[in-house]
Amino acid sequence: MRPTRSGGELKVFSDTAEGIDVLIYDAPGSAHIAERHSLVKGKGGMWSTSSGLLVPGAEYALQAWGPAGPQDSFSAEELLVDPYAKGLSRVGNSWRSVVVDTSFDWGTSKKPQTPLDQSVIYEAHVRGLTKMHPGVPLELRGTYAGLGHEAMTTYLKELGVTAVELLPVHAYLSEEHLLSQGVTNYWGYNTLNFFTPHNAYATKAAREGGPSAVLREFKQMVKDLHEAGLEVILDVVYNHTAEEGKVGPRLSFRGLDNASYYRQDEDGNYIDTTGCGNSLNASKPVVQQLILDSLRYWAEETQVDGFRFDLAVTLGRDEKAGYHKDHPLLEAIRTDPILSATKLIAEPWDVGMGGWQTGNFADGWHEWNDRYRDRIRNFWLPDIAQARETGIAPTGVGGFATRLAGSSNTFSAERGPVASVNFITAHDGFTLNDLTMYNYKHNIGNGEDNRDGANDNRSFNHGVEGPTDNPDIIAARRRTMRNLMGTLMLSAGIPMITAGDEFGRTQHGNNNAYCHDSPLTWVNWELQEWQQDMLATTKHLAKMRREHPAIRPTKFGVFGERIPSASQVDWYNTQGETMENEDWEDPHNRTLQYVAASTPENEDFNRILMIIHGTEQPTSVVVPKHPGVQFYEPLWFSPHHTPREVPGVLRPGETFKLTGTSILLFNAAN
Repeated sequence: MRPTRSGGELKVFSDTAEGIDVLIYDAPGSAHIAERHSLVKGKGGMWSTSSGLLVPGAEYALQAWGPAGPQDSFSAEELLVDPYAKGLSRVGNSWRSVVVDTSFDWGTSKKPQTPLDQSVIYEAHVRGLTKMHPGVPLELRGTYAGLGHEAMTTYLKELGVTAVELLPVHAYLSEEHLLSQGVTNYWGYNTLNFFTPHNAYATKAAREGGPSAVLREFKQMVKDLHEAGLEVILDVVYNHTAEEGKVGPRLSFRGLDNASYYRQDEDGNYIDTTGCGNSLNASKPVVQQLILDSLRYWAEETQVDGFRFDLAVTLGRDEKAGYHKDHPLLEAIRTDPILSATKLIAEPWDVGMGGWQTGNFADGWHEWNDRYRDRIRNFWLPDIAQARETGIAPTGVGGFATRLAGSSNTFSAERGPVASVNFITAHDGFTLNDLTMYNYKHNIGNGEDNRDGANDNRSFNHGVEGPTDNPDIIAARRRTMRNLMGTLMLSAGIPMITAGDEFGRTQHGNNNAYCHDSPLTWVNWELQEWQQDMLATTKHLAKMRREHPAIRPTKFGVFGERIPSASQVDWYNTQGETMENEDWEDPHNRTLQYVAASTPENEDFNRILMIIHGTEQPTSVVVPKHPGVQFYEPLWFSPHHTPREVPGVLRPGETFKLTGTSILLFNAAN
């Protein structure tokens, strides 16, 4: 809908419809239709009409009719949402599109444009993050305004993150089978409309003010976060919609042009590569244009800084459902002059044939690195569990070292370490704390007899399933959390922390809490003393990452060459000697020394030593005699409950005793 001097012009795509009407209501919530217009079909399947009543605040709905072929799904009586609606209103059992006032005073607010290597992403749920926050006024908790409140922005800045990645905020619905069970879709991966912010995340005052007020509150949240120096990344779901399977609700796309919008075979059976009932057909130009227009709207109109694309492989599938990294839509997104200036993060898989594509997106894309997640979990969790049982861990340090240094075996030299979004946990799966407390998922409360959720969690309960009073087990769990967080924050690439992991929140073993809008999924801000210690550790690690560019190269190093913005990396064994092939290949070798020296272009020279010890038995290391290093200054030791200064320094060649399962970070000084 485009505003004009005399009202508004409405355009709707349908290549297969025989007729489309728009119904304009005389007042919000009214059942009285003030005008009914028949849209006129023009070139390229674009239907249009104009009306003086299409002004901000006006509610309207579409009706469409057409053939009854196997790929069609017309129903002339159904009220349909305009795919380009910027606001929505629910009246009875039907949805209406709403014309919104997009005006907003951005003042001097600007996008922070944080460099990739300095980015630390914080994945959070708008409602769950602030619903229980005592510093956020009660009426703002669980809302856009609550996230933008000073109590929240101050916390995030002090934590050391640079961007908030929000679970879906596009208007979404709960699936009908969930509603029939008395639960809802909390995460929001079930989109109704790609241009409208989810109404339920706005304050009561904004909801009562209508869609224009909701949009203003969303923009104010972005402005508040920007003024605190924080970026906003949206988790976007363009792979499927809330219209579900073939017999799902007819809400918008299905009733306007089912044949064009959804991937189907000749008999009208949906080809579902998402596991959600339908897949938008990104091989069709109209779907590509819809997605591009939606992305530009959020990037320009609401000033967000980037996007995380749910099941992004579905967006790169051709007319035969094969994936291509140079798919027209993926290419258009990464080369668009507006979108290429944002952060573009792919979830590089879906559930279709050939759906796992980690490392196979083009330059300009960044990817959730599940290989990193699995290797780091293995090293600190099931490997330790197996070593307890058999006396020997199944793998050595080779794979772990590759992930620590930026996953060069997964991402091309052209893309570099920052192509990797490193994560150990996300909204989907165990929390960081639960990884150390549970061997098995505990999803009975989801209503599916514990069948849902992943079975392969790569976790380790350290001897007891769930909570325990055993002080040795508690200490081991907390040390493991510090080792996991330390690895994440000190690895090359872009780290992503899941909200609450910075202080060890729990979901009591539920690894698929998508249907719980309750204290189970809300962040609990009443921290115990050990959680305060964990929070202090995370803040310190963020500070170490910020202050030591050797930890965060943007390019991969090449042996024997000096490459600007890469880190020159040297690997040493426990004797302080250069690692040889037998050290890398020895599954018994679980101890590693890692000297990284920056090759700066924009920052001062920096060099660090990291020591990783991946067994529960103590050992000794000889710190390396690295060229140019006069002493090693302690910066962080994971065995310490909370960050603290360690007196003295180590000289090259000195022997240092390591306690079990630990990470030590030093400044390697001249």
